[in-house]
Amino acid sequence: MTELDRIDLRGLRVFARHGVLDAERLSGQEFIIDVVLWLDTRPAAGSDDLSKTVDYGALANRLVRLAEEPPVRLIETLAERLASGCLSEPLVAEVEITVHKPQAPIAHPFSDVTVVIRRARPSAGPQQPTAPPPGRRPT
Repeated sequence: MTELDRIDLRGLRVFARHGVLDAERLSGQEFIIDVVLWLDTRPAAGSDDLSKTVDYGALANRLVRLAEEPPVRLIETLAERLASGCLSEPLVAEVEITVHKPQAPIAHPFSDVTVVIRRARPSAGPQQPTAPPPGRRPT
């Protein structure tokens, strides 16, 4: 099995209108996104070719678009949307998304609320044995 490398994008700031409360959807607030991608960067490193890795600038643009619209109630839903966006990159094998909501409507002092999810590209799964053609016995 190939060892995977990491690309981290930390502290991506997005203003959006996610939340359960009407006030959150009306006023909006800043969300902070951290992304960790697992992929094999050896082809890019060996060729010095951006097309053989993930362009993190383009990825940041895509994540901002995904985070801005449409609004959702839960940051868990937002995290899932962002993970799917990362896994649409063909070279990404796994992704970890952290969505920070530092201005969450909590009535007590706190520094941050986060949801962290980790998702992997669905594998093909184990191959099912094929049945022998009719009239032939398995060997």
